[in-house]
Amino acid sequence: MNDILALLIPSFIETLYMIGVSAFFTILLGLPLGIILVITEKNHIMPLLKLNKFLSTIINIIRSLPAIILIILIGPFARFIVGTSIGTTAAIVPLVVAATPFFARIVETSLREIDSGIVEASISMGATPLQIIIKVLLPEAMSSIVLGITITLINILGYSAIAGIVGGGGLGDLAIRYGYHRFRTDVLIACVVLLIIIVQITQFLGNSLAKKLNKK
Repeated sequence: MNDILALLIPSFIETLYMIGVSAFFTILLGLPLGIILVITEKNHIMPLLKLNKFLSTIINIIRSLPAIILIILIGPFARFIVGTSIGTTAAIVPLVVAATPFFARIVETSLREIDSGIVEASISMGATPLQIIIKVLLPEAMSSIVLGITITLINILGYSAIAGIVGGGGLGDLAIRYGYHRFRTDVLIACVVLLIIIVQITQFLGNSLAKKLNKK
């Protein structure tokens, strides 16, 4: 039991580190990207159709790649950013690249659900595009965006487990190195249980926060 804990605790911390840092940068990049996808559409507050089409195409290309292939392809870029393509910190780079387009689409969908009449009313009152984004779009969609963040966190967790195949660290790496290659079924089961617990807690907290923010 003690030897399992000695393996699980560092890997658990690595997984939380990967999820936390990856989620931070994913939200930092994906939120404005999702907003741009909406406001640059035809008949919206800042119509820029060429930019919209370009960003949409790039997002679709990245999202079409399987996670494991994307993680391998981003290896050289990760090496350029953090100095190595192996390890927990290096795994954050492909995790962010994989999760950002996904989250951007979620933000886009959340903003599309807002009644167009609210936006039109804001425009008629003389609100600037920035004011509409900050005071209308984001507050109205916040509950849905929080649910989107929750789904994204769970996706990042799944990506982090896959990253273990290429030495990304965390519970996925432990499950493969010890649970699979060394035939340690007990370690494999323990990793799976921990991953399930993380997902359940994340989903519960996300749902609870989204309910509090829901204005409907």
